[in-house]
Amino acid sequence: MQEKYNFKEVEKKWQDRWEKEELYRVEEDSPEEKYYCLEMFPYPSGKLHMGHVRNYSIGDVVARFKTMRGYNVLHPMGWDSFGLPAENAAIQNHIPPAKWTMDNIKSMKEQLKAMGLSYDWSREVTTSLPDYYKWTQWLFLQFYKHGLAYKKKGYVNWCSDCNTVLANEQVVNGACERCDTPVDKKALEQWYFRITDYAQELLDSLADLPGWPDKVKIMQENWIGRSEGAEIYFTVEKTGEKIPVYTTRQDTVFGVTYVVLAPEHPLVKKLIAGTNYEQSVQDFVKKVQQMTEIDRTSAETEKEGIFTGAYAINPINQEKVPIWVTNYVLYEYGTGAVMGVPAHDERDFMFARKYNLPIRFVIQPLEQKTNEAEMTEAYVEDGMMINSGSFNGLTSAEGRRKVAEFLEEKGAGKFMVNYRLRDWLISRQRYWGAPIPIVYCEQCGTLSVPEKDLPVILPLDVEFRPTGESPLNNYPEFLHTTCPQCGGAATRETDTMDTFVCSCWYFLRYTDSQNTEEAFRREKADYWMNVDQYIGGVEHAIMHLMYARFFTKALADFGLLEAREPFQNLLTQGMVLKDGLKMSKSKSNVVSPEEIIKKYGAETARLFILFAAPPERDLEWSDRGVEGSYRFINRVWRLIYHYLQDLKQNKEKFVSTQDLSSADQDLRRLMHSTIKRVTEDLELRFNFNTAISAIMEFVNGLYHYREEEKQNAPLLREAIEMLLTILAPFTPHLSEELWEAVGHQESIHLQSWPEYDEEALKTEEIEIVLQINGKVREHLIVPVEISREEIEKLALNTERVQKTAIGKEIKRVIVVPGKLVNVVIS
Repeated sequence: MQEKYNFKEVEKKWQDRWEKEELYRVEEDSPEEKYYCLEMFPYPSGKLHMGHVRNYSIGDVVARFKTMRGYNVLHPMGWDSFGLPAENAAIQNHIPPAKWTMDNIKSMKEQLKAMGLSYDWSREVTTSLPDYYKWTQWLFLQFYKHGLAYKKKGYVNWCSDCNTVLANEQVVNGACERCDTPVDKKALEQWYFRITDYAQELLDSLADLPGWPDKVKIMQENWIGRSEGAEIYFTVEKTGEKIPVYTTRQDTVFGVTYVVLAPEHPLVKKLIAGTNYEQSVQDFVKKVQQMTEIDRTSAETEKEGIFTGAYAINPINQEKVPIWVTNYVLYEYGTGAVMGVPAHDERDFMFARKYNLPIRFVIQPLEQKTNEAEMTEAYVEDGMMINSGSFNGLTSAEGRRKVAEFLEEKGAGKFMVNYRLRDWLISRQRYWGAPIPIVYCEQCGTLSVPEKDLPVILPLDVEFRPTGESPLNNYPEFLHTTCPQCGGAATRETDTMDTFVCSCWYFLRYTDSQNTEEAFRREKADYWMNVDQYIGGVEHAIMHLMYARFFTKALADFGLLEAREPFQNLLTQGMVLKDGLKMSKSKSNVVSPEEIIKKYGAETARLFILFAAPPERDLEWSDRGVEGSYRFINRVWRLIYHYLQDLKQNKEKFVSTQDLSSADQDLRRLMHSTIKRVTEDLELRFNFNTAISAIMEFVNGLYHYREEEKQNAPLLREAIEMLLTILAPFTPHLSEELWEAVGHQESIHLQSWPEYDEEALKTEEIEIVLQINGKVREHLIVPVEISREEIEKLALNTERVQKTAIGKEIKRVIVVPGKLVNVVIS
């Protein structure tokens, strides 16, 4: 064993040996209880960043710890490899997306292996390879068969820079989440997944996830956005056409003085056709369609509208009210129509004041009367119904129920539960994604590709044109095919699937990644699922995590697996910051993992990032902290080196006896205390930083013990082996090398986690405080089992108390067992 730790040699040695021996390969036939540990797989950008290092280091500690605790641990890794960056790279650098992607995967895989992560690489998946996307396409067909996949024309979010459609969840503050370009609306035929069919279950089953952070569950709850109200059917005066309106305040329906349609509502064209209002309304609609969704819904945007010339009939009182088109109602939300109740909605109040529309007060505060002539703002709270015919005198809560019942009896409406959640738009007008397995035949219509013909192969030599349409439209060999039903000419769907579809089920493919006949065998999926611990960023709360939950529930309904939730426990790690800011090239504050590993080794990078902060909190990068972790690793190395040297050259230092000295007892107590602290920190809380702190204290204790003139050889060896064992999840290369150095042949990562002995934690003596008149004057060493009377006697006999008591009276003695004794003298 060398005196100095050569991390380059040691880390390479063990990485090669682990791979050769397939140390982390796992099978389903183990008698041990299973444990599925999974970190969110990366997009292969080509370079790991410190966020990756943190995510994967956390997962690796969990996987290694659980293995040593006796679990059969599945810990896989793969690549979320479809997506826009590969296309952009192809356009900018004239590199085919497939080559760019696979080159990056090769590079990143080498970086991951250099970190010494315990992945079972035999289960690796790559979502852009046919052996994976064949089954993504197969799953699409199952959704199609069960009525959960459908195509419709509608207004969609369009990013002009990316030239593609975005799901609602991918629009942040009115802009594309990827490139920050303002998002427009565009009418297109698109494919959707019917996630709204699962809205209530997605909401209800959040209660079955106590291992998820509350903030993530609240984000999903808000995104689903359940509300209870009524759908009310207003009718167009002249044609009798229904205008369904959803509201949560049906108790205010007598206060409706106008109805609003979204500019995109198909009824608008009918109402204005051939009228004097047609041109002016058309001009207004065009103007509104130039606005972003965020501008249209912003509280700061001026509310504008135009009268259509048509009227609607309020079903509750048969009153005729004007139909307007405004800039603040969106067709995609609710029914695309709203009832205007200016007295009890602030937005409607502002609009009515601007356009001199009537304001009718129909909800009176319970505690006071309000003069509507003096109103300066809408009254939006609950109260008592007034000016509401036979409903007068009802509270708002009673009124909502009674009005809904009345409308339902008259066929003019119904009680309804509504959700903010919209169906998942999965079509993308991009090339680098999984082709949608649909063909179109003039004779037979829309047909699914037969399962035997999957995968629909994505061609690798397409031409990119910035036209906004898929390059596949210009690839005849892909576009033109034969109808699977009549054998005639047909064309393929050229949209590809949103990459989130690929990541909605990858955790299932890991359970059976080599299967060429099925997406996964149910027996294997049921053995491993659900994922016991999932680790990733909170930014995925309302996209990936929601979609994965939807997929799992749907696949369970299809009979493909038992689990209805994919992830039992979720850890959302914090960001890695430098100078208080998220690491970014634009801020010139990026620290390269490769550079850190090259200079200090993988162990230092892992140890620092685990020690610097609790995993769920943001971590501030510190060069001094990195150097401190490096010094600690070397300190452990030197401890073992000098111990082994003494075994060879200074044998007289060691004694073999079962009679423990005071120093022996202190070391044994510290050893078992450390086992207890580290075990609880990893088992119960994932407090890696405090676990590492406890190990550092134990190393200090070992150094202190090594100064003893005589050292108990069996105890010291036990303590050193215990140190290496509990260090193994954090510093796997160092621990493996030192484990071998002290004489072991089998990998340290196959050893059982040590158990602490409660008896060893007990101490014979403790230190208590001696106070005089409440002020600390001395510390006393007393037996653990000492009685109150004995403590009092000991305190009164101390020289300090006796001197203080000369010429004075001892009034009382207060004893707090195990902590202090206070002598009151006056």
